[in-house]
Amino acid sequence: MADHPVDEKLPALKMATTGLQHVAAMYAGVVAPPLIVGAAIGLTGADLTFLTGACLFTAGLATLLQTLGIWRIGARLPFVNGVTFAGVAPMTAIVAATDDKDDALPVIFGAVIVAGLLGFLAAPFFSKAVRFFPPVVTGTVITLIGVSLLPVAFGWAQGADPAAGDFGSATNLALAAGTLVIVLLLRRFTRGFVKQIAILLGMVAGTLLAIPFGVTDFSAVAQADVVGFPAPFHFGAPQFQLAAILSLCVVMVVSMTESTADMLALGEIVERPADERTIAAGLRADTLGSALSPLFNGFMCSAFAQNIGLVAMTRIRSRYVVAVGGGFLVLMGLCPVAASLIAVVPRPVLGGAGVVLFGSVAASGIQTLVRAGLDKDNNVLIVAVSLAVGIIPISAPEFYHSFPETARIVLDSGISTGCVVAVLLNVVFNHLGTGGRAAEVTHPMEPGEEITTTGAPAATP
Repeated sequence: MADHPVDEKLPALKMATTGLQHVAAMYAGVVAPPLIVGAAIGLTGADLTFLTGACLFTAGLATLLQTLGIWRIGARLPFVNGVTFAGVAPMTAIVAATDDKDDALPVIFGAVIVAGLLGFLAAPFFSKAVRFFPPVVTGTVITLIGVSLLPVAFGWAQGADPAAGDFGSATNLALAAGTLVIVLLLRRFTRGFVKQIAILLGMVAGTLLAIPFGVTDFSAVAQADVVGFPAPFHFGAPQFQLAAILSLCVVMVVSMTESTADMLALGEIVERPADERTIAAGLRADTLGSALSPLFNGFMCSAFAQNIGLVAMTRIRSRYVVAVGGGFLVLMGLCPVAASLIAVVPRPVLGGAGVVLFGSVAASGIQTLVRAGLDKDNNVLIVAVSLAVGIIPISAPEFYHSFPETARIVLDSGISTGCVVAVLLNVVFNHLGTGGRAAEVTHPMEPGEEITTTGAPAATP
C-alpha cells in the first residue's frame, strides 16, 4: 500500500530545495520578534545576532519535533514551528517593566519555561475542542488566517523599516509586484518540479532584480561568523516573576488556539484531517518546544500559518520536506553566515511572494466553506459574524485600545477571536435546542448532536 503523501520521502534534491523554500517563507517571521525585543533591551550588535541565531536554532528543533515526532509528541504533519509574534507585545512590556535591562531576557525566559510546561500538561484537554470545529468553523478560521497574514505581506512589500525614507516607495512596490508576476508566470508556464518551487525561484529572481536598485544588502554575509553555537543560558539563568509568567501564560493560550486552527487547516489541505489525538500531539510539540527553547536562548514557539499557504500552493504535502527545512534552520542557528544568506532577500521581494502564499491560505478556507453548507441561514450568520469580529484587529487596530493589556493580547489576535466566536455561534445555532432536527453532516461534530461532558457526541435520536 502506497504511503500517504504526508509520509512520502521525495528525492534528495527536491527535498532540499522545497525545504529551503519553507525556510525562506518563514525566515522574516522568525527573526522579527528577537530583533524587536533585542532592540527594546538595547542589545549590542553581537548579542542581537546571537539572539536571532538562537531563535532560528530553536525554531528548527521545534519543527523537527513537530514533523518527525517522538512518542505522543508531534502532529507528524508538514507543520513549521517558529517564534510566535503573539508574544512580542508582552515581552516588550516585560522589558519596559524591568529596571535592570540585563534581567529582562532571564525574566522572559523563566516565564516562557513555565508557560510551556503548563501548556504541555493542558494539551490533551485543550485538544478535545476539536469536536467543536466542523467545516463551517474551520473554513472561517482558515480564511481568517489568510486574511490576517495578508497585511504582513503588504507591510513587507513597502520595505523593512517604516521609518525609512524609501518605505512604500515606487521602487519597493515595483520589486514586490515584479516578484509576484514572476511567481505567477512560473506557476502558469512551467511544469513539474520548477512549478512547485516557483516561490523560491521567484524570490531568487526578485533578489537579483533588486541589486541594481541598491535594495539588496550583503553586509550581513560579510560580517557573519562561519560557526556559532547558542550556548545555554547565554544571557543568564532564568528568573521567575509572577506577572511575567501570567502574561505569557495568556500568550500560550492564544498560541494553542491558533495552532489548533492551523492544524485543522493543514489537515484539510493535505487530506489527512487532524483528529483529537493529532491535535494533542501537535500541541505537546508546540509547548514542549517552547519550554525547551529558553535553554538555548529562544522564545515561545508556535505554528507558522504562512507555510500552510506554501503547502496549499505547491501541493507538496510531505512532512519530511518540512523536516528538512527544520534541519536548515538548525544549521543556520549553528552557522550565522548561512543564516545571513536568507537575510539578503529584500523585504519587498518577500512581500510579493507573501501575497501568493497568504492568499492561498484564504482561498483554502473559502474552499472549506463551500463544503460547509452555506445554503443554511445559520451557517451564513456564523461565517458573517465570525469573519467580521476576526477582521476587527486588521481594519481597526485601535478598536480595543481601552481594554487592559492582558485582554488585548487575545482581542488583538483576529484569528483567536474569530475562532472563539465561530465555535460559540456554531454551538448556539447548530446544536443547542435542535432536538436532533439538523441533518447535515459537518465533520467532526454534527449539528443536532447533544453536547456532553464525556468528550464524545451523544447519539442522535
